[in-house]
Amino acid sequence: MMKRIFFFLAILFLPVWAFSQAANSQERFPGESFDVFIPSRTGPSVIPGSDPLPRSFRELQLGMGLDELKDALTDDGLFEFRGDPDVSFLPAKEENLVETTGLSFIRRAFFQLKEGKVFIMAFSLDSRRIDHYSVFVSLIKKYGEPVRLNPQEAVWENEETRVSLERPLTVKYIDMTVFKAIMGESKAEETAEVFRRQGFLNEF
Repeated sequence: MMKRIFFFLAILFLPVWAFSQAANSQERFPGESFDVFIPSRTGPSVIPGSDPLPRSFRELQLGMGLDELKDALTDDGLFEFRGDPDVSFLPAKEENLVETTGLSFIRRAFFQLKEGKVFIMAFSLDSRRIDHYSVFVSLIKKYGEPVRLNPQEAVWENEETRVSLERPLTVKYIDMTVFKAIMGESKAEETAEVFRRQGFLNEF
């Protein structure tokens, strides 16, 4: 019987004793807090940045000419550029395409030129050496939240430049002024084709 009474009193006064000990600790160490650390479940914090969108990667830039591009690729040890064998001409679009292999983190690089100027640069990354999430977090830290985000791509964009992170792991730079002009030409051609088609149908 006495054991049961002792056990009941111990349970009753244990919280009071614990509170007293905590209060004594605060008295012995004034100014110190004893907060409980709760690990975050949301992953590492990301502080969005406000850097301007880049129009270059290393010495490679949107708007540079074909000869400048070839020289920059030759001088950059991150690429295995072979010169003219890596340069193609697309007659249908009157555009040049430069495609070369990369080293280290880059598997392949693609450059599309309109009227002799680079307006698209795309870098396919080696997913064995770098992961999609790391690139995504790095871009957010520099340029803030993307303007468009879906499972296929994250896009950062302003009036002059678009930077996108796409799947499979690719970072792409686009000169929006040239791109919009090309889209406008394409729509105009589609409209003209519709009129030609309708004109032909009206002959019957």
